[in-house]
Amino acid sequence: MTLLIAGLVLWTAAHYFKRVTPGVRASMGNAGKGVVAVLILASVVMMVIGYRAAPVDIVFDAPSWGKPVNNILMLVAVAMMGMGSSKGRARSWLRHPMLIGVLVWAGAHILVNGDVASLVLFGGIAAWALFSIPLINFREGPWQRPEPGPASGDVRWILIHLVVFAVFAGIHIWIGPSPFGA
Repeated sequence: MTLLIAGLVLWTAAHYFKRVTPGVRASMGNAGKGVVAVLILASVVMMVIGYRAAPVDIVFDAPSWGKPVNNILMLVAVAMMGMGSSKGRARSWLRHPMLIGVLVWAGAHILVNGDVASLVLFGGIAAWALFSIPLINFREGPWQRPEPGPASGDVRWILIHLVVFAVFAGIHIWIGPSPFGA
C-alpha cells in the first residue's frame, strides 16, 4: 500500500508543479515538460505495482448491477476525457471535461471495487481531479469558451472515443478483470 500511496503523491505533485510553481516550471523550458512526463509515468507505474501488490481488504461488496452501470459510466468518462481535444461543438460545453471524465472514471471504478486499495487509488485520483478544478479556475481566471466547431468534429470525436473505449476494454479483458463477464 505504501507504493500505491507514494505513486498517488507523486502523481499529484507532478500535476500540480505547473499550477503551484508556474515560474519554476516556465524557467525549465521543454526540459521541465520532460521531467514532469517522466514523473507522471513513474507515478503510474508505482500506482499499478502498488495496487496489484496491496492486500484485498473488502470494505463493501459491489452491487449486482454495478458492472453494467460501470460500463455505461466508462463510455461517458472516455468521451469526456477526449471532449476538450475535439474539434466539434462539444468542446465548448464544459470548461474541464477531462477532469470531469476522471471523476466519472474514478466513481465507476469505486462502484465495482469495494476493497481498500481501490478506494485509495480511485478515491485519490478523484480527490486530485476535484482539487484541480478550482486550482485551475483560480490560476487561469474566467473561462473563455471556445467557439464551437462543425458537427463533423463531434462525429469524429464519438468514433475515436468508441475506439479508445474498445481498446481500454480489450486491455482489461487481457490483463483482468474483465469489465463484461464473470
